Amino acid sequence: MGSGLADRIAEQLALIEDRLLAEAHGDTPFVTEAAAHIIAAGGKRFRPGMVVTVAALYGTAAVESVVKAALAVELTHVASLYHDDVMDEAELRRGTVSANRRFENTVAILVGDFLFARASGCVADLGAGYVKLHAETFSRLVQGQIGEVQGAAAGVSAYDHYLRVIADKTASLISTSAVYGGMVSGAPAGDLAILAALGDEIGTVFQLSDDLLDITSTQSGKTPGTDLREGVLTLPTLLVAASADPADARLQELIGRPLSDEAEVAEALGLLREHAAMGAAREEIARRAAAAETHLDALPAGEANDALRELCRSVVSRSA
Repeated sequence: MGSGLADRIAEQLALIEDRLLAEAHGDTPFVTEAAAHIIAAGGKRFRPGMVVTVAALYGTAAVESVVKAALAVELTHVASLYHDDVMDEAELRRGTVSANRRFENTVAILVGDFLFARASGCVADLGAGYVKLHAETFSRLVQGQIGEVQGAAAGVSAYDHYLRVIADKTASLISTSAVYGGMVSGAPAGDLAILAALGDEIGTVFQLSDDLLDITSTQSGKTPGTDLREGVLTLPTLLVAASADPADARLQELIGRPLSDEAEVAEALGLLREHAAMGAAREEIARRAAAAETHLDALPAGEANDALRELCRSVVSRSA
């Protein structure tokens, strides 16, 4: 990425960061404090970065429109984290105490709703098409969360269910981020469809990588083994569950139920980190990232396109 484009993206992301905190401002100091809690802890800002970089593909977007679109997707994402942490009974978020632990569950849920409302205000300023897509995305996101809690329906494989949850809960908002970037810059309808597919694929890779990090990383700002504690099967544990190797019996027993004993969590993490399923999961992530990158062949060439290709590759390297 050339220094000119990199500087422009950095400037817009810095503006978005300032505006995120402004959007978290409520009518009372307590609401402001609670709403800014996760935002102030930082984050990858992957979704705003997607909006800004895709908009740069076309180079015709007004900065304020880019900022509004980026605020909408990130506020929606942050709001979902408040609800996620309540559902997961999380202890940490982005290296700090989770909002549900600091403010209790009821407040965390209501603050999430408050931020969803702020996101709706941002898209309302952009126009009806943005509002419609935001509503559709929010619907998918919530259904993904419900699907994760309910588990696979009769006749649906655990793997297919897992991918559907990822598509709705995570990839939908990243796809919308890409489409918003195209919309604010006047991209043609055909390109918007390609951007939606690109975002869906990158979003899936992003979540698959995140699920691996829950096993491999001790530096992610979250307690490793969260999925094991909840009994949630992810790509590597689904591969283990399908194994016919008798040597996997103990690990299969551990991943087959929620783990409340920290000694068992540590045992399961140790076994998983040494298991061949981790390599197979990384291969699948790399395959999907390469598939995502092919969508860029049909989009305008240039520095922004190169930056998006690098984004596809960087998502893979997160779980390497």
